[in-house]
Amino acid sequence: MPLFIDSHQDLAFNMMIFKRDYRNSALEIRKSEMNTTIPAENGQALLGWPEFQQAQTVVIFGTLFILPAAQSKPHYVPAGYKTSAQAKIQYQTEVDLYHQLADQNPEMFRVIHGREALKEVLNAWQGSAAEYPVKTHPVGLVLLMEGAEGIAEPKEMVYWWEQGVRLVGPVWNGGRFCGSGSQPGGFTSEGKELLEVMAELGMGLDLSHMGTEATLYALDHYEGPIVATHANAIKLIPGFPTERHFTDETIQGLIQRDGVMGTMPVNMFLKADWKSGDDRTTVPLEKLICQIDYICQMAGNTRHVAIGTDFDGGFGFPDVPYEINTISDIQLVSTLLERRGYQQADIDAIFYGNWVRMLERILPSHG
Repeated sequence: MPLFIDSHQDLAFNMMIFKRDYRNSALEIRKSEMNTTIPAENGQALLGWPEFQQAQTVVIFGTLFILPAAQSKPHYVPAGYKTSAQAKIQYQTEVDLYHQLADQNPEMFRVIHGREALKEVLNAWQGSAAEYPVKTHPVGLVLLMEGAEGIAEPKEMVYWWEQGVRLVGPVWNGGRFCGSGSQPGGFTSEGKELLEVMAELGMGLDLSHMGTEATLYALDHYEGPIVATHANAIKLIPGFPTERHFTDETIQGLIQRDGVMGTMPVNMFLKADWKSGDDRTTVPLEKLICQIDYICQMAGNTRHVAIGTDFDGGFGFPDVPYEINTISDIQLVSTLLERRGYQQADIDAIFYGNWVRMLERILPSHG
C-alpha cells in the first residue's frame, strides 16, 4: 500500500466544537455520538487514529477553521466570532489543541513546523508500513489556516507563522480579502497586502474556496508556493452552482506554477445534484479517479494531483462514495488507479510524493 498524505482535515474544529477524540477510532466516535445532534450536523465520523494507521497516513494538513457568528449555530461552544479579537482566541484554541494532542501523545501525533520534523515522520513510515495494532507510527500534522477573515490585519500573519501555521487559504465564505466560490470577485487592497506578507514569510497559498477571478489573480501575482488543498475540476461536475471548484484555466495555471491540487472524495463535490439521503451507489469512487485522471491528462504527468479528503468537514458518512466507510478505505483509490494503468511510482506521487515536494518547498529548514 502506498503511503498517504491527506491535505485537508478539520480536526481541531471537531475537537473544539464536537469534542471528538481522534485518538479513538471513527467507529468508536460514531458510537459515542449516537442519540446526539452531531451526526445530523456534521455527519458520522470518518476519521480516527486506528483508521489513519490502516490508511498509511503519514501527514495530515490540519486546519484552523472557525465560523463567523452569522454562519455558526447558537449551541456551538465557543460560539461563532463577531470580532477579530474573538477570532484570535478561537484560532489560538485550535493551535493549542493540535500541540496538546501531539505533546500528550507523541507516539500518535507530531506537529510539523519544518523540514527536519517532516523527515523524521517520513523516515518512520518509509522504514516499515503500519500494521495496526501491532506496528504503528506517528501521524504528522501541518497547520493550515482555512479562511483568514478572522485576522485583525495582514501583518498578524507573522504571529500565526510563529505559531506554526504554514499554509493559508485567504477565504472560506467571506470576501474581506478576495472573492469566494459563492461570492465571486477579485482581491481587495487588503487581500493584496495579505499576499505580500505571506510571500515574505514563505507561506503556501491555498486557492481552495476562491472564486475564479481571485484564483487567476493569485496565480499571476503570488510569489510563493501555490496549492489547492481540496478542490475538484468543475468540468466533471456539470451543473455545479458556484465557483467553488476549478475551471480548466485555473487548473492549467496551477500546473504552470508547479502546484498540487488535492481532489475531494465527497459526493456533493463529485455529483452536482447530490443531497444527503440519496442513493450512495450513484456516486462510486470511480468518480474521484476520473477527477485525478482529468488533471493528469491535462498536465501530461502525475506531478500536480493528490487527495484532500475534507473528511469530517461539515459532512461525513454516508455522504461519501459508497465504497468508503472510513478514511482507511482511501487505499481503494490505489487499486482503482492501478486498474486504469497507473504505475506504482505514479500512484506514490498522487498519494504522497507530490505533497512531500510541496512541503519541502514551504517548510523552513529548521523545526
